[in-house]
Amino acid sequence: MKEQVLTRKRRPGLSEKGVERVLTAIAFSSIAVLALITVFIFVGGIPAIAKTGLWSFVSGHRWAPSRQAFGIFPMIVGSLYVTVGALIIGVPLSLAGAVFLSEVAPPNVARVVKPAIELLAGIPSVIYGFIGLVILVPLIRDHLGGPGFSVLASSIVLGIMILPTVISISYDSLKAVPAYYRDGSTALGATKWQTIYMVLLPAARSGILAGVILGMGRAIGETMAVIMVAGNATQVPGSLLAPVRTLTSNIALEMGYAAGLHRQALFGTGVILFVIIMILSILASLTTPAKGRARRGAAR
Repeated sequence: MKEQVLTRKRRPGLSEKGVERVLTAIAFSSIAVLALITVFIFVGGIPAIAKTGLWSFVSGHRWAPSRQAFGIFPMIVGSLYVTVGALIIGVPLSLAGAVFLSEVAPPNVARVVKPAIELLAGIPSVIYGFIGLVILVPLIRDHLGGPGFSVLASSIVLGIMILPTVISISYDSLKAVPAYYRDGSTALGATKWQTIYMVLLPAARSGILAGVILGMGRAIGETMAVIMVAGNATQVPGSLLAPVRTLTSNIALEMGYAAGLHRQALFGTGVILFVIIMILSILASLTTPAKGRARRGAAR
């Protein structure tokens, strides 16, 4: 009887080797999907970039598809403006929130507040855009001037949208700092705030930096909310109150009716956006391990 049970246990439905192969195939499928997306975008966009010229396409100030003028420099500047503005607004708030939840708030409060913040990531971006359109844009127009649809409105909306990402990763990084870091700092006579500022934040720097870079990727890739509050003017914004169009907005607004070279130019816009996001991802993957090694070296 025992032999029959053991024999049955030795005959699983799927062998360990089979499970390993399935998991390997699933893991490599993400690489295949990325390769397909890359080929699809580049095949569609390279002809327009080649016809316009890479430098003219990237540095051109005029986007007029009806006259075959395809310069995306205003959209590149607009994307960078709203992304930097979102980071200026969102990163300090995120760090403050992460420090509060991990080091200051009572455990019961943290257990309630942290899931609530994470729920913000599940709200559709069109809701953020709608709130910005109804509340934020009129406020800016009435109190600061301009049309209200602006770099400032886009930066505020995106700054709020990146909060869940940066707070969650920063919180986990602070919680991952070994307890003896806190104990050692306290034993040396440091106050709680001195421990947070001089010990915990530097120790968790690699994770916090990764969270900021992921938040930057979310900000530069956001489309719907930005379309609703940015104004979508194809010009280099002269101030925070000027309207702006981003790379993602340019694609979403015109792809529905574009054809021929115009359509290829929109794919070319996607190529430039893809390159920018890949550069950010590579920076994240290069920076995080380096900081982690530095931290481990300091710990020794």
